[in-house]
Amino acid sequence: MIILTDDIASCCKALRLSRNIAEMSGSIQADSHQAYLLQLLQAELEHREAARVDKLLKHAGFYSLKAFADFCFEEVTLPAGVTPESLKNLDFLQNNTNLVMYGNVGTGKTFLSIALGVEACKQGIETRFYRTAALVNRLSEAKKSGTLSALMKQIAKAELVICDEWGYVPLDRTGAQLLFEVISECYERKTLIINTNIEFSRWVNVFYDEQMTGAILDRVLHHCHLLLFPGTSHRMRESRLAQ
Repeated sequence: MIILTDDIASCCKALRLSRNIAEMSGSIQADSHQAYLLQLLQAELEHREAARVDKLLKHAGFYSLKAFADFCFEEVTLPAGVTPESLKNLDFLQNNTNLVMYGNVGTGKTFLSIALGVEACKQGIETRFYRTAALVNRLSEAKKSGTLSALMKQIAKAELVICDEWGYVPLDRTGAQLLFEVISECYERKTLIINTNIEFSRWVNVFYDEQMTGAILDRVLHHCHLLLFPGTSHRMRESRLAQ
């Protein structure tokens, strides 16, 4: 069977297929034209899926990538009905159930949330990861520049929104209101993962408005699993071991 690679490349260009299919064409061995075409198309589908996942991971905003398989659940208290396997399967996304990860600094909240976000991207789910203070700064700057609507539309595209370091930096009233808008946009339409070392009763110290704090808690906790991280900082333990 004679296959002309240049002809395949021309067809790929005309059909807006990737260069990958032309590059693969010369290395595929098959017993029939049909089998050859099937392998070629399968290679193209795999290439497109990998490219899509890479794009989702890039747009998610993770500052590092973590693997779910590398996370240890020994020091995490999961609520009834939630298992490591159900988390990996992203069951909580099925009905827009939020996750609040509460515990001391350095206990693995960020690691687990990124691992779940990476898993979501692999499953084709649009994800956004933010340090909460950085998100509020972006919202405030967008409001000043008149681009807030465009930024909110970007956030609205995501099915999973992860807010890391929630409550680490107190917010002014404008920042709190803008973050409340994000929470309201996500309510019962998207899934939130919030990582915090601030207990719920102290969230008012972050938002400085009891009514707004109550409204945020109401929306976050209405459909929510609480994951507890009661251990000590892994970084501190590793630092002591190094010494």
